[in-house]
Amino acid sequence: MISQRVIGRLSQYRRGIQDLLAEGQTHVFSHQLADLAGATAAQVRQDMRVTGFSGSTTKGYDVKRLADCLARFLDAPAPQPVALVGVGNLGRAIMTFFAHRHRNLRIVAAFDVDPRKVDRTFGGATCYDISRAEDILQRLHIRVAILAVPAPEAQAVAERLVQAGVTGILNFAPVPLHLGDGIFIEPIDMTASLEKVAFFARGQWARVSAEA
Repeated sequence: MISQRVIGRLSQYRRGIQDLLAEGQTHVFSHQLADLAGATAAQVRQDMRVTGFSGSTTKGYDVKRLADCLARFLDAPAPQPVALVGVGNLGRAIMTFFAHRHRNLRIVAAFDVDPRKVDRTFGGATCYDISRAEDILQRLHIRVAILAVPAPEAQAVAERLVQAGVTGILNFAPVPLHLGDGIFIEPIDMTASLEKVAFFARGQWARVSAEA
């Protein structure tokens, strides 16, 4: 079984490799890839073995071939449609961020309870009333969803998504979800992350490291 951390690092390698391609670089060494993902050269080589790709001890990895290999490994054979639930300020920002950013992942439908947003287009996707979620998700074969709703609503909305066939949720709601086996949840807690950054920005790093 491939761990979540490996997939996360492979995604970071790919993002960095796209920049190298744009710069015209043809080869990259494992220690350079390690810098892109906060890993070690040994970890990079181990991660690459998962994909079946290998490099040269003298030239490193062929950037173009590696990019193609990672795309085959990480992406589905066909584009995967994504739904977003919650078209508030955060939801709209997410849609703008993801628009045209990934060729295989595209937000194709949005849902909200606000009648003023229903039947409008945001980021190229139509917004539907949440009551139509089951029908739209199944009709568009959507298995991936982004949750950007208030915390009190998150669990009930997530359960509704799962009943409609969603098996992966990127959760921006500041609350843990409990959905049982077979459902992958990736929590994004921006408040906790900012608190952590602020804590260490106050010079707490040395004290915490010493006490660890």
